[in-house]
Amino acid sequence: MDRVFIEGLEVDTVIGAYDWERNIRQCLVLDLQMAWDNRPAAARDDLAQALDYASVSSRIQAFAAESHFILVETFAERLVQTLMEEFHIPWIRLKLTKPGAVPAARGGVGVEIERGCL
Repeated sequence: MDRVFIEGLEVDTVIGAYDWERNIRQCLVLDLQMAWDNRPAAARDDLAQALDYASVSSRIQAFAAESHFILVETFAERLVQTLMEEFHIPWIRLKLTKPGAVPAARGGVGVEIERGCL
């Protein structure tokens, strides 16, 4: 199975367990890999047959703008469910990084989940 990827997508959302976090928007950084059969799109040079990463990215931005979760785990799980349902994606791996959550972790902290079948 082919994979379509989006790396380093920054989104702003309300996320966090502390009271002060509930009143601000914070940046999350998302890396996604999504299974997709690219052969039909390539054979016809047809965007309608492709997994449109611009549309997926826009949907992720909208999801983040609407979200108000305590846990990054909840954000990740609900986002992946949304993308799989709306875009009919059979498999997704999402790495979600919350920069600055642990000051000593230079690259940030977060979760990585994988859902679906290849």
